[in-house]
Amino acid sequence: MKKTIISLLAFIVLIGSLSATEFKVGGVYTAWAQNQQAFNLDADNYNMNYVVQMLRFKVQGIASENVKFVTRFDMAQGWWGVDNMLRGVERWEKTGASSLFDFKDSNYLMHVDQAYVDFNMDVYHKINVKIGRQWFGLGNKLMVDNNYDGIQLNAKGLTLGWAKVSEGADNTTDEGLHNGDSDLYLANYKKAIGSLSLNAFGFLYKENITDEDLTAYILDDLQFFRNRDAATVTELTAFGLSGTYKAGALTADFEFDYLTGKDGINDLDLSGYNAYTKLGYKMSDKIKLGGIFGMGSGDDASEVGYTNVNKLRTSGFFYMTEIWEDSIMPDEEGITPQGLGAPNVRAYRELENTTILQGNVDFKVCDKTSIFLSGSYILASNEIKEADGEGNYFAGETGSTDLGTEVDFRIKHVIQKGLFLMLRGGYFIPGDAAGYLINGHANDMDPAYELKGMVVYKF
Repeated sequence: MKKTIISLLAFIVLIGSLSATEFKVGGVYTAWAQNQQAFNLDADNYNMNYVVQMLRFKVQGIASENVKFVTRFDMAQGWWGVDNMLRGVERWEKTGASSLFDFKDSNYLMHVDQAYVDFNMDVYHKINVKIGRQWFGLGNKLMVDNNYDGIQLNAKGLTLGWAKVSEGADNTTDEGLHNGDSDLYLANYKKAIGSLSLNAFGFLYKENITDEDLTAYILDDLQFFRNRDAATVTELTAFGLSGTYKAGALTADFEFDYLTGKDGINDLDLSGYNAYTKLGYKMSDKIKLGGIFGMGSGDDASEVGYTNVNKLRTSGFFYMTEIWEDSIMPDEEGITPQGLGAPNVRAYRELENTTILQGNVDFKVCDKTSIFLSGSYILASNEIKEADGEGNYFAGETGSTDLGTEVDFRIKHVIQKGLFLMLRGGYFIPGDAAGYLINGHANDMDPAYELKGMVVYKF
């Protein structure tokens, strides 16, 4: 594999020297050491210490101002001491550390996230076209944030896109065999009006499900754990409006989404919403105050199944807190359990059944050092029930909406341009609802906390 990577990079350099194509290479190296305690709300059974790293390249081959190709790939992305192990199931027919999140292949030396051609053409207007595996996202990355194979067209602020999310079975015909293939269609329009930037968007996701005995791609075939009350999605339509407003020292980001769809496996109607506001006020060159209010719909957890839906699929780049809802999810673009929404814990992600109120302050100590502090109060939008006497989740008599409170910090120090260190962490005091969600009970819960040291080099 190492020889293959070296050969690939040498080939790129050779082609660049022999052709008129200009190559631009950028990327990021990140290494972080983490200590996590009581992420299952039990300090005796959860004490994790590990180091992970990732080297990501973004390569652009630019033939002219109107034509280029883009690829993004990760090298040596792994868990120190684990990343190059064979999958446990291949060695002793059991899952091991490097296969914890199934077939995501991030435990190998290299995997490609994006590869597409980007060009402009003139029809009635100048149209930008992207064809290949690329990023598809909307708004603040609450509903769609993923790399898919497809096409996106953009002209005068309007983007239209189609992605082939899943082809289903490993064959090239739909005749005589049901594939369960899935398609995503999206539209996105951006417009600036003075100090206000608006973004209206919508999407349609449809899966070719005709047999109730089959599984769906979302949720069943994603090969990672979601929270236990996530709905199965076979058809989903969503509309949203997001924007940014700037007036002097004040900035405001906002978004509202409405989703409606179908669970064709269980014959259920789905619906849900997200509401999000993030405020910032720069008091001086050194102090910035901020606040977040977010609310996502929840589920009554009826006996027939779960009907709430807040998103299609995300990589987890929407950030609010260090522990309750945190950063990149291991099953998508990383391999480490980062927050309570990671597959090994299965709490909520983004604003799923979550109402949050946060206050924060960002203080610039000097030119190279800054400190960020936040405090968050977190509720469930819909009551979460405890497990019943037989261990069935959300089937008991007692319920709660108290998910907990969290205090977070982040210290950043710039060594030189592009290179910086960070120390960050948080302390989460769980409420009864968090215990019911994660463990089915709220007995003898311990606070969860984390400390993370990072070195980051962007080039």
